[in-house]
Amino acid sequence: MFKRAIVRKPGKSMIDGLTTAELGLPDYELALVQHADYVNALKECGLDVLELDADEEYPDSTFVEDVALLTSKCAIITNPGAPSRRGETAAMKKVLQDYYANIEKVQAPGTVEAGDIMMVGSHFYIGLSERTNQSGADQVIAFLEKYGLSGSVVTLKEVLHLKTGLAYLENNNLVACGEFLTKEEFQKFNILEIAEDESYAANSIWVNDTVLLPKGFPKARKVIEEAGYSIREVDVSEFQKLDGGLSCLSLRF
Repeated sequence: MFKRAIVRKPGKSMIDGLTTAELGLPDYELALVQHADYVNALKECGLDVLELDADEEYPDSTFVEDVALLTSKCAIITNPGAPSRRGETAAMKKVLQDYYANIEKVQAPGTVEAGDIMMVGSHFYIGLSERTNQSGADQVIAFLEKYGLSGSVVTLKEVLHLKTGLAYLENNNLVACGEFLTKEEFQKFNILEIAEDESYAANSIWVNDTVLLPKGFPKARKVIEEAGYSIREVDVSEFQKLDGGLSCLSLRF
């Protein structure tokens, strides 16, 4: 069960954020409304939410998940693969010092964005992507093992981040789409298949027995509801325009 979450308000500079989505520029005012609803959804799930001020210097900084991995034993500050995001880590480390005695830091030439890391109990699957390389993954695994946890790597071919196409919903249930449906390492899970035309909904998050789901994906909702979950939909259309999803917008711990 999670107790807390850290989020950061989007800044006006978000219109200059990284994207491959080709969905147009985000509407900043609408993004603020959507972000506020996202925060409300986390609170409805029982979380104490720390909302950080917008950081206009970093257009993508609302996607706080990428700059840190929070575990039960330690926090790991990443080294984002996107050079424009590396300056975000210093501020996050200062924030996390209030919550963690053990903080580690990934060093160059290693790169890691925590959107590539999926927690399943005490094990962490790490996607090798354009943003996360082998050196970065090896450092994360070494840190995890230092604290009695474990990690393994997963190769990606089609998506930006591992959690673009995967979400662990606890109870051995794994939301998956695309290339992840047939990967050997995930066959031990009960796979909840998301249709390709609703692949964005694969980036859902489990928060204390409620699944937060992007708004507007009825087939995905049906699949997850039939697995026995309560669902809270959140409209994140403006963040989708920046390749961001529900998991990207918070650090939950």
